[in-house]
Amino acid sequence: MTDNPSAPRIAPMAYNARGNPVHTWALTPSHITDPVLCMLPPEGVLPVIFVPGIMGSNLKSKPEEQEGRERREEGVPIWRLDAGFMGKNMWLAKNWIFKTAGERQKVLHPDRAEVDKKGAVPTRPVGTVLTPPGPDQKSTLLALTNRYQERGWGEVSETSYHAFLLWLEETLNSEFLPQRWPQFDIRPEHLHTVAVEPGPTHITRLKPALNIGMPGLGATLASQLPPIVSDELVARGGYRMPVHACGYNWLDSNKVAASRLAERIDELMRQYGRNCQQVILVTHSMGGLVARRCAQLPGMADKIAGVVHGVMPATGAPVAYRRCKVGMKDEDPIAGAVIGPTGQEVTAVFAQAPGALQLLPNQDYTPGWLRLVDDQGLSAMPRQPVKDPYEEIYLRRDRWWGLLREEWLAPKDGDSITWEIFADNIKKAKKFHQSISGSYHPQTYVYYGSEDKHPSFESITWKMTRGATVNGLHGSRPDSYTVSNLQMHQVRDDGRSPVYVGGHEQSIPPLRGDPDAPVKTVQTSYWELHCKMQDGSGDGTVPVSSGSAPIKQARNGGVRQQIKAPGFDHEASYTNPLTQQFTLYSIIKIAAKAKEPLCVG
Repeated sequence: MTDNPSAPRIAPMAYNARGNPVHTWALTPSHITDPVLCMLPPEGVLPVIFVPGIMGSNLKSKPEEQEGRERREEGVPIWRLDAGFMGKNMWLAKNWIFKTAGERQKVLHPDRAEVDKKGAVPTRPVGTVLTPPGPDQKSTLLALTNRYQERGWGEVSETSYHAFLLWLEETLNSEFLPQRWPQFDIRPEHLHTVAVEPGPTHITRLKPALNIGMPGLGATLASQLPPIVSDELVARGGYRMPVHACGYNWLDSNKVAASRLAERIDELMRQYGRNCQQVILVTHSMGGLVARRCAQLPGMADKIAGVVHGVMPATGAPVAYRRCKVGMKDEDPIAGAVIGPTGQEVTAVFAQAPGALQLLPNQDYTPGWLRLVDDQGLSAMPRQPVKDPYEEIYLRRDRWWGLLREEWLAPKDGDSITWEIFADNIKKAKKFHQSISGSYHPQTYVYYGSEDKHPSFESITWKMTRGATVNGLHGSRPDSYTVSNLQMHQVRDDGRSPVYVGGHEQSIPPLRGDPDAPVKTVQTSYWELHCKMQDGSGDGTVPVSSGSAPIKQARNGGVRQQIKAPGFDHEASYTNPLTQQFTLYSIIKIAAKAKEPLCVG
């Protein structure tokens, strides 16, 4: 009922587990005879599936098989990305800061982890995530939680993604009449009124073939893009676009993640039935590599209407190499404490994780991204790789600048892996890189970061500086050519910058012979090899050269639009209003060319 007796009676609508609209209405006295209106959303369904980046999916331990037991125990969370107290992820900090390399290696193993679907989900309904009211608040909230978990939102990071997913769900599914969409500059001259027979009813529609402004793109982005056309808005208005998410085990190969994504696509198409012919993928970072591989699987390209890639390391990122060598502490002490402050902690996980290794610069990344310069700034060795980063850097065991120290594969209290296992994972990475090289879905839209405020590693530079020589060192200082050819056992490092050539840790006696003064130590050496910080623009993680690679390397012109956008860092890129508007723009363009649902006609 309504407080205004002249207002039409509209039945409240929710959606069931299959995504179909459900109307509810309580019986009213027989003397009330005015009709109850059921407002129907479009019959066509074009789901949007969000695919997160590395470390953006919640993981739990795989339950161990126990002899004599019919069922397995439920795994426990090992990587949980809930917002926690005041929006801060206290779970990660509590569980991973101060963990040793061995502890990380034992827990974060691809064969011992799987996606955790029970992460935090929103507590408010939005868009098509509407459930019928329950008998009490607790049961209503439980039903809403179940619906979000069915959508896969509990699989992905609340801190990084939920605000964007809520915005996207609300933007795509709160209003289905294009002329009412606030994101577009729709003026009276864009509309015309059509009479509906029989009776005096009239409806307002957009006129065809008109360019429609999208103010949220801003002048810079709008100048890079063809305009939205009114016909495209009308075509998109023919669909409900429920927003789903698909997490994956980011420790395992992206090839495995791609298969999981394909299964999710098939599952959703079965769920939504005959009026769902395709899906749209929206990806973040490494999720783009997953989607590209998924689109190559048999029959999948036809089931995907299009893909939006955000800050994708299309050809890899040199920062992945750097973190294996010196950790992450000097990039970001807080994030480094979780991911790995030194190369020892990072290597213990990355070396056994094919997915992580697939972020290394691949064969399409500009050669020569690794270099050594002497104390005068002059090149001290030929820039690497010349052609093949896998053999020339990642599998190199005879040079200190190879990807990793072999002894770090067997950290104390860990479950060590052999060099052969690591080498096999590198070969998997190479094969994966080759399989997706230049391959993009025919309807692909890309944005990448280009911002001096968020510098990235376009290359990795080791700089030679003269070391401390307290009490002197025996022998002559080796020249730069000799330094460039030293092997792992001929330099000293503990997984941090700098690496030392010659010398040792030496104690310095206290001044004036004070026995109570603390003893200081210094690392003596002929040379200190410092791994320099960021040298190019980007988003803090993906450099411009990799982020902008798709349109240059895509075969058959698969990339429809690619834009560079300022003002965001890598992890939070989808919280930026400009990237959100570009995502919406791309979805409109993709939906306009999607297969029509079977309900049409």
